[in-house]
Amino acid sequence: MPTNDHPSPSDQKRPRGRPFAKGNGGRKLGARNRASLLADALLEGEEEELVRKGIELAKAGDPQMLKFFLDRILSKERPVKIDLPLIESRRDLVAAYAAIVQAVGAGEISPSEGNAVAGLLASIAKFIDDVEIDARLRKMEEQLKYLQAKS
Repeated sequence: MPTNDHPSPSDQKRPRGRPFAKGNGGRKLGARNRASLLADALLEGEEEELVRKGIELAKAGDPQMLKFFLDRILSKERPVKIDLPLIESRRDLVAAYAAIVQAVGAGEISPSEGNAVAGLLASIAKFIDDVEIDARLRKMEEQLKYLQAKS
């Protein structure tokens, strides 16, 4: 019979979906599941032969093997060349975004590539903001120290 001070283990309900303590996912970092370990054990020493066989099948015209190898060999992304201005401040970003829009409009890059480059510019804008805020904060701290020393 449980006392009020010590409830029985069945009375202590864990929240659903959280069988482990917060921050403990249950599996050690880098630990692999049983299926992966079993597959590795079965394929040990066979990797080279399997790759050779896959290449033979691809060369013989097997469409699935061709797709498998080409997906891993060929790059899915291509380098994007755009003439962007040097970006030293937020004002320079306007011209950079305009260059991206112009390149997309002219068909030099795809809209998704333009979007990716614009995402990089957004990261640069955030970085510039952080640097400017840090500079302002340092200046204010120096002024506060000066005023405190003066009084």
